[in-house]
Amino acid sequence: MQTTIKIGTRGSMLALWQSNWIKGMIEERYPSVTVELVRIVTKGDKILDVPLAKVGGKGLFVKEIEEALLRGEVDIAVHSMKDVPTVLPEELHIGIITRREDPRDAFLSTRYDSLAAMPAGAKVGTSSLRRKAQIATQRPDLEIEDLRGNLDTRLRKLDDGLYDAVILAAAGLKRLGLAHRATRFFSAEEMLPAIAQGAVGIELRRADDALLEALSFMHHEETAVAVTAERAFLARLEGGCQVPIAGHGVLAQGRLAFTGLIASVDGTTMLRDTVTGPPEEAADMGRRLAEDLLSRGGAEILAEVYGGAVS
Repeated sequence: MQTTIKIGTRGSMLALWQSNWIKGMIEERYPSVTVELVRIVTKGDKILDVPLAKVGGKGLFVKEIEEALLRGEVDIAVHSMKDVPTVLPEELHIGIITRREDPRDAFLSTRYDSLAAMPAGAKVGTSSLRRKAQIATQRPDLEIEDLRGNLDTRLRKLDDGLYDAVILAAAGLKRLGLAHRATRFFSAEEMLPAIAQGAVGIELRRADDALLEALSFMHHEETAVAVTAERAFLARLEGGCQVPIAGHGVLAQGRLAFTGLIASVDGTTMLRDTVTGPPEEAADMGRRLAEDLLSRGGAEILAEVYGGAVS
């Protein structure tokens, strides 16, 4: 085992929490190893006044960290898996996926106890097209406005009355000890989560076999199986933040149930279904459901968003 491990991380509160969590597990396992955090500013951290869908979506929060990995400036990178593109540089891979935190979305409001309780015209803040589409399907009479910034910034905007409610990931709230701020949590039936929401991944160089083996104690196979199906679904759809795509896998009693969704941006068209199968077929299940939804109208939805045919 090497004597020093450098972790590449974003500088947000949540990213630092996740990286310090990984740091703590490594130090507990290997007391003689020194673990350092290297903060890296990504493009997504710099652009805070434009919706993610308009500036490229996937990859905005990982590219600069991956470049540091490739240059050898850091040994591993810690990512929220929902931010990680499905195509990685050839020399890198996600070698470890840790146990998933709560994958659900949370409803936060200082005025109302649920989405259903909000009056027509009330303002909901979210930067996610996935959330916007699912909100619009349930409540087309609400105003849905973009909300960017770190978690503390989003909470402050809610407290300042700029929004009547905001939708955030439960995982981030819970990891930062802010779960009490949630008025309620959406079930997956009400609001299907983002691909890999709540899962943390460790990216490293493919050549670093010894390091991968040393850190493999953090890998959680049940989470990895679910995330494999979700990311295979996303990869087949060539999806990113530009289109409302959602997917969530649950492994129970030796069977994987995977639910996927494609929606139009305005929420007027929504395709959703569930497939089940053995965990070893996770990737195939994700791709198979993607193909099914594409054939049922998903291709037309994606073509409209991407501006061209989807094969």
